[in-house]
Amino acid sequence: MNPRMLSMLLLALGVACNRAPEPKKTVPLPTFRHEMKGLLIDSAGVAAQDSSLAVFYRMNQFQTVWYREVNRKAAVQYLTNANCDGLFPQDYNTQELSAYEKRFDRLTDKELVAYDILLTTAFRRFLNHLGTGKLAPSQLYGNWELPAHPLDVDPLLSAGISGDSLHKIVAYCKPPHELYQRLEKALDILESYPRDQMRKIPELSSKLKQGDTASAVVLIKKRLIYWRDMKQPDSLTTVYDEATVRGIKNFQARHGLAVDGVIGKGTLEALNFTKDQRRRQIIANMERWRWFPRNFGEHYVIVNIPGYEMALVKEGDTLQTHRIVVGKSDRSTPVLVSKFSNVIINPTWTVPPTIIREDLTPAAKKNRSYFASKQITIFNWKGDTVSAQAWNPEKFNSYRYVQRPGPDNSLGMVKFDFPNRFLVYLHDTNHRDLFARQNRSLSSGCVRVDDPLPLAAHLIDNEKIDVDSIVCIIDTRKTKVYKVKQPVQIHQLYWTAWSENRKLIFRDDIYQLDAALYDALRKKIKPDATDDK
Repeated sequence: MNPRMLSMLLLALGVACNRAPEPKKTVPLPTFRHEMKGLLIDSAGVAAQDSSLAVFYRMNQFQTVWYREVNRKAAVQYLTNANCDGLFPQDYNTQELSAYEKRFDRLTDKELVAYDILLTTAFRRFLNHLGTGKLAPSQLYGNWELPAHPLDVDPLLSAGISGDSLHKIVAYCKPPHELYQRLEKALDILESYPRDQMRKIPELSSKLKQGDTASAVVLIKKRLIYWRDMKQPDSLTTVYDEATVRGIKNFQARHGLAVDGVIGKGTLEALNFTKDQRRRQIIANMERWRWFPRNFGEHYVIVNIPGYEMALVKEGDTLQTHRIVVGKSDRSTPVLVSKFSNVIINPTWTVPPTIIREDLTPAAKKNRSYFASKQITIFNWKGDTVSAQAWNPEKFNSYRYVQRPGPDNSLGMVKFDFPNRFLVYLHDTNHRDLFARQNRSLSSGCVRVDDPLPLAAHLIDNEKIDVDSIVCIIDTRKTKVYKVKQPVQIHQLYWTAWSENRKLIFRDDIYQLDAALYDALRKKIKPDATDDK
C-alpha cells in the first residue's frame, strides 16, 4: 500500500523496546538441519498434554530442541519483550522460563525436559499470536467475516531453532503489510513520550476560536506541547493565540478532524485521550491487522471504515481514492472480504429488511403517499404489484419494496455488487452533500462512494465504456448490468491508528471497538489452554 493511501486513509508498558531491527520478510527462511543433541522426551506424555505439541516434537524425533544457549536466550527475550509487538508477556510464562534459564547448568534431566516443553509451548503460542492474532474476530463480532489464514508454526520453529535464525522466523510470522509496520513504529514513537500526568481539560461552555480567552487554554497548550504539535512558548497564557491555533491545526490533521483551528467537542475529546489510552488503541489495531488477510491480491479495493476513505489498488499502485459514507453505530458496516461480481448502472433498489422495519413501515403508516414520493413499487409474494391503499402494514414483511431507477434512487446511479451474507454493497447516493461532512457514519450499513463513475469504468474494463459513456447510459434511466470479469477483491476493514513520518495518526473509533478489544486481549491465557481460536 503506497504512502498516498496511507496518508488518507498490556498493561502499562514500562519496558522500552530495545532490540535490533528485524530483517524484511524477503529474507529466505533458514533450512532445517537435523543435528539433534537433545534428551529424549516421553512421546505419550507430550501427546496427552497437547496433541499439536506432539506434532512438533515428532518432527524433532521427540528430543529436546533448546540445547543451544543462543536460541534459548533469544526466545526468552522475545517473550519477555512481547509488549513491543503489542502482546502480553504474562501469556508466555516468562517468569518461570527466566527462572529455568538462570540455573540452566544446574537443571536435572527431568527439569531440562520440562523447560524445553514449556519454552516450546510458549514460543509456538507467541508465533501463532504474532501471525494470526490472540483472539478470533468471529468470536467477538457478529458482522465480521474474514477468511482464516492459519500459520503452520511447527516447521518454521524447527527451521529457526536448527538454523539459529529465530529472528527470521519472528519477522516472517508478522503481518507483511506496511500498515502493520507503521503500527509497530507508532508503538515505538509513543514510548518515546514522557509519562502522562496531565489533568483532564474540562468541558468548554462554547467553542474556542483564535483570540478567545479561557482558563482551559493553558491545559490545551500543555497537551499540544506534550504531543509535539506545538513548541514550548516562553510563557503559558490563557489567550488562544496564533501559535496555539497552528498547534491545534496540526493536532486536528493527525486525528482526521476538520482542520479549522476551532476547538469544539470533537477536538476536545481527542485532546483528552491519555498516552495509555493511545497505547491501548495502537495495540488493538495491531491485533486487527493480524486478523486481516496476509495477501490482499494484486488488484483490490480497500475500505477503511472509521477513516471514511477507500482506495483502488493494482499491482501496488493506488489508482483511485474516494471519500465514503459508512454505517451508523447501530447499523454498522460489516468487516468482510469478497470479490466484485457486477457493476449496475441505473440500479433499482430493493429495500432491505432493517430499513423496511425501522424506516419504511413507520413512515408509510403515517402517510401512504410515502411510496409514491419515494417511487417505490410494492410487490406481494406472487410478484404482483400492490397499491399503497391495499398495503397491510401489519404484514409489512410479506412484501417486497423496489425503488425505480433515477436521480432520487437511494443507490444513486451505480451499484457495485459482491457476494456476502450481510447483503451489503458499494453504491452511489442521491445525497452527495454528505461527503462534505467530517463525520460520515450515516448509512444503514452499505458503503456510499463519492465520485463513483471512474471506479465503475475501471471495474467494467471495456474499452467502449468510459465515464462519458456511463453518463449517457445513466441518461436513458434503463438498468444495465455489467459482469466484472477481472478478479478484483474488496476488503472492508477497520483500523483507527498508524504512523506517518514519525507522527502518530489516529481516527475516531466510530463503533467503540478499541477499548473493548484491548480489555479482551489483556485477559491472561489459562496455563492449560490450547491455541485454538
